[in-house]
Amino acid sequence: MNSKKMVEDFLAQKKIAVVGVSRKKTKFGNAIYKELKQKGYQVFPVNPHINNYEGDTCYPDLLSIPEKIDAVVVNVPPAQTEKVVREAKKAGINKVWLQQGSQSDEAVKYCEENGIDCVSNECILMFAQPTAFVHRVHKWIWGTLRKLPV
Repeated sequence: MNSKKMVEDFLAQKKIAVVGVSRKKTKFGNAIYKELKQKGYQVFPVNPHINNYEGDTCYPDLLSIPEKIDAVVVNVPPAQTEKVVREAKKAGINKVWLQQGSQSDEAVKYCEENGIDCVSNECILMFAQPTAFVHRVHKWIWGTLRKLPV
């Protein structure tokens, strides 16, 4: 279960990998990558089919990133998510954010059983400050519906 503390702890990390950047400019993984970078995070794009993204080296997987990563945002189909969280464990990453649409019960269970803090089914851009207007509205609606982590 998500908690406000887990969200805050995740956002306190400095080096974040984004699994799921894409050649298609409209994909949400790209928006996550760009916004986190603009907010001052050191961001590492991950996609096995791209060598370069936005002028940065794009890595085929988490294990190929040459630096120690603090956290990972996962924005891939649920069928791929469990592989990514297992890779995160091997890479020593213990903070994972499963973006809405990427979560799977198996991946969440794996995280719980392996000491990985896992935020799931939340949009990171609602929480990473400063938030854009559309994400503030989304967060307000979630708050009104009592769906925000407490």
